[in-house]
Amino acid sequence: MGCGSCGTGKPGGCKSHGSCGTGSCNRMNVHDWLMNLPFSDPESSCKVVEVSFNKGSRKEYFRNNSLQYFEKGAYVTVEGVSGFDVGEISLTGELVRLQMKKKGVDEFNPDMKRILRQPSEKDVELFQQNKAREPQMLMRCRAIARQLNIQMKLSEVEIQADGKKATFFYTADDRVDFREMIKIYAGEFKVKVEMRQIGIRQEAAKVGGIGSCGRELCCSTWLTDFKSVTTTAARYQNLSINQTKLSGQCGRLKCCLNYELDTYLDALQQFPDNADTLETTRGTAHLIKKDIFKNLMWYVLPDSSKQYPLTIQRVKEIKRLNGRGEKVEELQAVELVNNKPKEIEPQFVDVVGQISLRSLERGSKRRKEKDHREQQQQRNDRKGGSGGGHNEREAKAERSHEPQQRGGGGGQQRNAGNEQQRQGNNQGGGGNNKPPQQQQQRNQQQKPKQQQQPQRQGGEGNNNQQQGSGNNKPPQQQQKHPPRQQRPHHNQRPPQDKKPPQQTPPPPSDKA
Repeated sequence: MGCGSCGTGKPGGCKSHGSCGTGSCNRMNVHDWLMNLPFSDPESSCKVVEVSFNKGSRKEYFRNNSLQYFEKGAYVTVEGVSGFDVGEISLTGELVRLQMKKKGVDEFNPDMKRILRQPSEKDVELFQQNKAREPQMLMRCRAIARQLNIQMKLSEVEIQADGKKATFFYTADDRVDFREMIKIYAGEFKVKVEMRQIGIRQEAAKVGGIGSCGRELCCSTWLTDFKSVTTTAARYQNLSINQTKLSGQCGRLKCCLNYELDTYLDALQQFPDNADTLETTRGTAHLIKKDIFKNLMWYVLPDSSKQYPLTIQRVKEIKRLNGRGEKVEELQAVELVNNKPKEIEPQFVDVVGQISLRSLERGSKRRKEKDHREQQQQRNDRKGGSGGGHNEREAKAERSHEPQQRGGGGGQQRNAGNEQQRQGNNQGGGGNNKPPQQQQQRNQQQKPKQQQQPQRQGGEGNNNQQQGSGNNKPPQQQQKHPPRQQRPHHNQRPPQDKKPPQQTPPPPSDKA
């Protein structure tokens, strides 16, 4: 894409307009293509160079009286206010004359400042120290202006390289009386203060940013002058008058609305004038828009909301008939062919009945059982301790059913007591040889009164056990550790109205 104003066709666009002399750029290289032309004379060459300060936010022209040649991008020490300043050369050669002519600067002005020398190490060190003070000074100045209740906005502070002068750039809607503020600034910072008011667009150029196009702002890169932009430019380009979309970072209309305005005006010249209305038998057709790319004019009739695209020749023909007092019956709209492939709409799919509730319930039940097993395993691991373990807990549960040994010959007595206890339980249970689980279900279905009777009968067997073994402890204390299968949850308690089922005693040992 080439330059919009000069048509040089540089790769990536001639944003700097350096080849045509319509502007200059502070971030892009500018080649002086006029230097090697035959009419170039060293004696008649331009002795003025363009120097940019503060990263290109301010540019001035200085006379180069020395015979030394400075290239673009080199730093030089120039005259300042009661001292010196350090800047970067942004443009040299014949292009400087074109820029000076555009801005109305006299090349042979005797009051023009001069280039002193190349910067020394001391100049560069002092320049860096003063530049490092600018952010803190800007914050302090804003705080002072807020305390004094001055309606102004400080956007930038620029300190001279020698630190003797500071320029404050601000924006304000009305006139501002900052005489008291200048005294405070001069007394606190020990510099010569200069207040310079700028516009909102100049402020956006100094601050910088990214536009809606995704590129850096034009005003902060190559745009040097700001032309007025009105909503008429948007109407010529058939843009909707939306203040949010047409405004830039500064809050004003975008400068790029003027870039293609001339192209649109040239294309609109072939469209007929005074064609806002057309007389037909169905009523008056009103113009709603013009399409310069397809050379069509869109009209709408009063009795319908349908839009009719007409060619330029058809509109001219209807205007000629209307001039003779005739009304047309049909507008003869153009049929527009859409070459875009039609999007296939997704079809409706009935998924009712594909997923049953039973499958969901089974899945949720499996997840609950799995979670319960994991929690039980973690709980057993915590109870096992460091040296416990699963096997040791089972061994303890088995040993809990065995009678406690007291003395050397108490083992045979306990075996005899166990035999008597087993006989008593068989008598108390009525000779019920069913498994423990079925016996437990049967006990739960019986009434509380019937539930107590086998327990009392079983208690008689326990008394026989006490007589045989000599152990006077109650049966609940003898069985401290019930079997693992019947051990209740540590957070759950058995119901008070129901007693736990009768435990089946262990089988007799071989010694008995």
